[in-house]
Amino acid sequence: MSQYVFTMNKVGKTVPPKKEILRDISLSFFPGAKIGVLGYNGSGKSTLLKIMAGVDTEFNGEARPQPGIKMGYLPQEPQLDPTKNVRGNVEEALSDLFKLKADLDAVYAAYAEEDADFDKLSEKQQKLEAQIEALDGHNIDMILDKAAEALNLPPWEASIETLSGGEKRRVALCRLLLSKPDMILLDEPTNHLDAESVAWLEKFLKDFPGTIVAVTHDRYFLDNVAGWILELDRGHGIPWQGNYSSWLDQKDKRHATEQKQEDARSKAMKEELEWVRQNPKGRQSKSKARLKAFEEMSSQEFQKRAETRELYIPPGPRLGDVVLDVQNVGKKYGDRWLYQGLSFNVPRGAIVGIIGANGRGKTTLFRMLTGQEQPDEGTIKIGETVKLAHVDQSRDALDAGKTVFEEISQGQDILRAGSFEMPSRAYIGRFNFKGESQQKRIGDLSGGERNRVHLAKLLLAGGNMLLLDEPTNDLDVETLRALEEALLNFPGNAMVISHDRWFLDRVATHILAFEDSGELVFREGNYGDYEEDFRRRYGVEPGVNRRNRHKKLA
Repeated sequence: MSQYVFTMNKVGKTVPPKKEILRDISLSFFPGAKIGVLGYNGSGKSTLLKIMAGVDTEFNGEARPQPGIKMGYLPQEPQLDPTKNVRGNVEEALSDLFKLKADLDAVYAAYAEEDADFDKLSEKQQKLEAQIEALDGHNIDMILDKAAEALNLPPWEASIETLSGGEKRRVALCRLLLSKPDMILLDEPTNHLDAESVAWLEKFLKDFPGTIVAVTHDRYFLDNVAGWILELDRGHGIPWQGNYSSWLDQKDKRHATEQKQEDARSKAMKEELEWVRQNPKGRQSKSKARLKAFEEMSSQEFQKRAETRELYIPPGPRLGDVVLDVQNVGKKYGDRWLYQGLSFNVPRGAIVGIIGANGRGKTTLFRMLTGQEQPDEGTIKIGETVKLAHVDQSRDALDAGKTVFEEISQGQDILRAGSFEMPSRAYIGRFNFKGESQQKRIGDLSGGERNRVHLAKLLLAGGNMLLLDEPTNDLDVETLRALEEALLNFPGNAMVISHDRWFLDRVATHILAFEDSGELVFREGNYGDYEEDFRRRYGVEPGVNRRNRHKKLA
């Protein structure tokens, strides 16, 4: 057996107009290695996986798996068969097994024929039955039901066309993992997954005996699962043995040798590294310090300094003492209550992380805050000085025919939000669209680039209370870090729906949790503090369904 399961030799890829996104990449992958791929949006991470999966064949150099290796690939937008229901799509993973069973049925039928050769048929029957037995083929229903339960799939008979993005991803993931590949390629596997599914997937991949290459922005995932980090930087692939935290440490040292300490990106990295090195108590005191320093953050002098950072959220009007008071709010659809008794008070300067499984009503809360929907009971009081700025999940409103510059600037040379103004090109550059990349068409952008355009547009509203619905989806780690720093320096409030635990640990001063049990919990502290409190109450970690937390696929 070869020492490596996959080898790349001088792989390069050029995309129109003559942009070389991958350059001379030569890598060999060890059996059982867990590799996290990092790089800016548009740096070629998805392209690298497509080349490895054999989907993209238009490249220079050589990329080949070891003969006999079974590859499994989950793209960012999984392809499911809309003519089949959930079960039909998942069963595709067991197509070899179903073929063996069909062949065995044909053998049984052949016994009834007049000129049947019983000796030959008996030999074939024994061979097929042994193969089916080896695959546990007599327990197909049990295998499928265990997999569906472990990944919390929608009902078997559900139509693919009615599923949400998260549900489709879980179906595709289930199909992939049931096919039992030797090497798994995952492109943003945690996108649209709730915390419960992310925690289950993290444990599954940690225990998976084969090789994993995953493009992901989930930094706890990278810390807990990855044993290697592959960074794509200016076309080159730079491997690092270690998890995300150790990669961050060596990256900071590498920047120092390149004499870039004063660069805004390097500053943001140093601050994240300082946070990583703190113990949990230190992290908690940091979120409390934000609330205490809120007055200083609101000062013009502080905001002038903050404007030099890589990503800057324009401040809204000055906040008064009353921000948001929610008392005994209930919401129902038809006869079913989504929740009742939701009560919390948001202090000035707070960043509230909102967590919970898909379908628990997190986005519905935002719709009630913005007046798009009304509560069925209770009251929502928003302070008189509060100006909401809502960044939702949908990027469909972006015009595919416009350039990045046209879409964000709307033809203005100077962009204004309240007392803030900045040249359009400089503001757009803050969202990592530099120079000619501002002339890219929206329709040609990656998912992460579209998200950055969406953020840049909606943050111009100049609100002092940000409502961010899954803002971290598809963003590269560098932009995530910049967004965290921008939020930490924002002189207002924010409420953030997110499954990104690292993000919530760094920015949240409070957590609002929609728990599996139906409990609604609002508490001071970041995600780590909430996790500790949850363990104290239930004896297990949050985000993992207590009934299914040890479930295996089959």
